[in-house]
Amino acid sequence: MKPVCVLGNGQLGRMLRQAGEPLGITVYPVGLDAEPEAVPYQSSVITAEIERWPETALTRELAHHKAFINRDIFPRLADRLPQKQLMDTLGLATAPWKLLSSPDQWPQLFTELGNFIIVKRRTGGYDGRGQWRIRPGDEATLPPEVYGECIVEQGIPFSGEVSLVGARNAKGESVFYTLTHNLHQEGILRTSVALPDSADKQFQQKFQQKAEKMLSAIMNHLSYVGVMAMECFIVGDNLLINELAPRVHNSGHWTQNGASISQFELHLRALLNLPMPQLEIFAPSVMINLIGTEINPAWLSLPLVRLHWYEKEVRPVRKVGHLNVTHADKGTLQSTLQELAPLLPAEYQSGLEWAQSKLN
Repeated sequence: MKPVCVLGNGQLGRMLRQAGEPLGITVYPVGLDAEPEAVPYQSSVITAEIERWPETALTRELAHHKAFINRDIFPRLADRLPQKQLMDTLGLATAPWKLLSSPDQWPQLFTELGNFIIVKRRTGGYDGRGQWRIRPGDEATLPPEVYGECIVEQGIPFSGEVSLVGARNAKGESVFYTLTHNLHQEGILRTSVALPDSADKQFQQKFQQKAEKMLSAIMNHLSYVGVMAMECFIVGDNLLINELAPRVHNSGHWTQNGASISQFELHLRALLNLPMPQLEIFAPSVMINLIGTEINPAWLSLPLVRLHWYEKEVRPVRKVGHLNVTHADKGTLQSTLQELAPLLPAEYQSGLEWAQSKLN
């Protein structure tokens, strides 16, 4: 089997490498500054764990490589302007939006989009950075460089946030995980809960098929190959697309312990044209992001807690690992979360309580 080079050597590249080992797939996560001659890219399939990257000797070399899967899609989806334009072209629901090019637009924007507007940088600006919540009067506080570099969206009063993670191969075959419930705090994903169809029947019937049709339309239109994530707001009985990620995604980390095939293995299968059978979701799963928190060996005293540590320097607001908790019995899962609560700092408690409510 061909090796796979991953542009970027953070936690997603690392987890792709781990997923390749049991299948006999060699995965090379590669730093952006690596010397091109040190990377076996000539004989590899190439993917990326990030949507955008600076120009380096390696990225210049890879820009012309025929086996760089989705090479031209990454820059298109890394910029929120063409991402929004794609959704409009396909007639997919998203928050009403405009390009922000001048301070003179504000009176008209408040008239058209209402008095609560989200400003987002076109590129970057993930995990709550590069985003501003603006009400009339607040626009004066924006840095001048945002104009021409941002889009604005109507602030949406949503009842929940979900994501759909799926994959498509070069033959156009697609498979999807169950919708994942997500809790964001200050723009950062804190906790995800995924429930099998049988445990979440009413919700799945209402939204799963809708979400799959939306993500299929995007992947088919782009002739995309690999795993893609689509984050959505729930508004009444409808889904509004918030963001697309052309890669394995934080909200799919629960699949490492709660599904028959993890999102990381699924991505490799799609890239290498290996079989992609229907995905089995074994049991309810909870994923807790570890953000700026030192490792605590006491987590390992709980038999259902699976630790995935990224071996990164611990800094505030930095994702340094995650915990997966999976069990067929929701009551057992809830009692594990109760036991876990005192082993985590105060800022995790609201996320654990939210996960408990999703398991009721």
